[in-house]
Amino acid sequence: MAPFRKRGEKKEKKEIGEETTQEFTINLHKRIHGFGFKKRAPRAVKEIKKFASKAMNTSDVRLDSTLNKFVWSKGIRNVPYRVRVRIQRLRNPDEEAKSKLYSLVTYVPVDSFKGLSNKTIE
Repeated sequence: MAPFRKRGEKKEKKEIGEETTQEFTINLHKRIHGFGFKKRAPRAVKEIKKFASKAMNTSDVRLDSTLNKFVWSKGIRNVPYRVRVRIQRLRNPDEEAKSKLYSLVTYVPVDSFKGLSNKTIE
């Protein structure tokens, strides 16, 4: 059994120290359900960042401009239901950065989402 933390001690977030690349399909429809029309596309961008942060265990997440254009392609109200993304965990070139790694999220164009699964590249 794992030892208990003392009262007031916070759990440390671990950053995995290796660079890796993975592809995911993100269901934006369920993540922005219930939000008002004028907040849907901005919320979708935030949800993509949240998904990437959780998947790659990094606090610094950067979106590619092509992904941003795809999310906003149908306007602020009509966000695409799903998006296929490639998330790369990379070393931060800035020496004084708070975290050593960051995640770069890029758009992967697909014809159909049928039969796709999450896969690791490299």
